[in-house]
Amino acid sequence: MRSETNAGDALPGDGLIRVGAVLFIIGAIATVVTVAPLFLGTDPFPTVVYLVAMLMGVGFLVAAAGVLRSIAAQRRQARESAPSA
Repeated sequence: MRSETNAGDALPGDGLIRVGAVLFIIGAIATVVTVAPLFLGTDPFPTVVYLVAMLMGVGFLVAAAGVLRSIAAQRRQARESAPSA
């Protein structure tokens, strides 16, 4: 179980989860920035800001891939440590 491992032991998907979280946060901030002109009555931002807002979905997919990779590693580890019948 994860609680029984050392804090320094990183599973294979942990890095992807962290990168995905950072990309998601950057995309979420860009999404708020792109919606702000609607409420402030100003001119819309350039297309680049809308493209950066798409990092939210990319970050979600990267983090999901990290979770799946972590699950696979934990299942593999549990299978190897289980006694053979």
